[in-house]
Amino acid sequence: MTEGPGITRAEIRAVTEARLTFGARGRALETARALGFALDHAKARAAVLSEIDTGALGAALARAGLTHHVVTSEAATRDTYIRRPDLGRLLPEASRTALPRPAGGLDVALVLGDGLSATAVQLNGVAFVTALAARLQAEGLRTGPVILARQARVALGDGIARAMGADTVVMALGERPGLSAADSLGVYVTHRPAAQTPDSARNCISNIREAGTGVEDAAEQALRLILAMRRLGESGVALSRALRRVALHPAQTPRP
Repeated sequence: MTEGPGITRAEIRAVTEARLTFGARGRALETARALGFALDHAKARAAVLSEIDTGALGAALARAGLTHHVVTSEAATRDTYIRRPDLGRLLPEASRTALPRPAGGLDVALVLGDGLSATAVQLNGVAFVTALAARLQAEGLRTGPVILARQARVALGDGIARAMGADTVVMALGERPGLSAADSLGVYVTHRPAAQTPDSARNCISNIREAGTGVEDAAEQALRLILAMRRLGESGVALSRALRRVALHPAQTPRP
């Protein structure tokens, strides 16, 4: 990358964490850059291989006044989870029957999974779930215990929501690390999840971390999505289309 007129390298670096190269390059990378790359690569690998500390997360949730329940996907070990993404989407029958199912079901199931970066979950997961739970409670929506999910892919939340009788599921889990961030939390919100819910039926809020989207902002975005889903009965691409229709014909907006 070359600097433009009146723009310095420092100014460019101040607005992005992307890996940038300035000016002419020789045959070899500068030692500092090579070491920085190696460190970021090591952080990314460590994040993928890490597992959530359910004890520490459970204690943090308890301090926030939230109960929890722990499940593990069909991928019982981290090695299996990495090699078999399909198993990370499946909830074992024993876990399904052990999940609490309050009388009358739930409005929203809150799930906190490890995903591909337990680092992100340990740093940002409880803060996000706590902020969202408070907002949902203020709206009079029932959430039940927070589900801590081990070896979890996004679709694992669908089975959890169905087992708990929840209308909507919020799956917060660690995003795949890049070489500039290994601590990013992603949130996927799905309304009325089915056995084979396509990704197009989900809404995503990504890059939740100190240097990205703040926890409070992410919780507010998630709340607005959930309220819109409940009002319009859709999520994902269908929700976007429904919102456009409402914008064009506000008098036809469905009542909750």
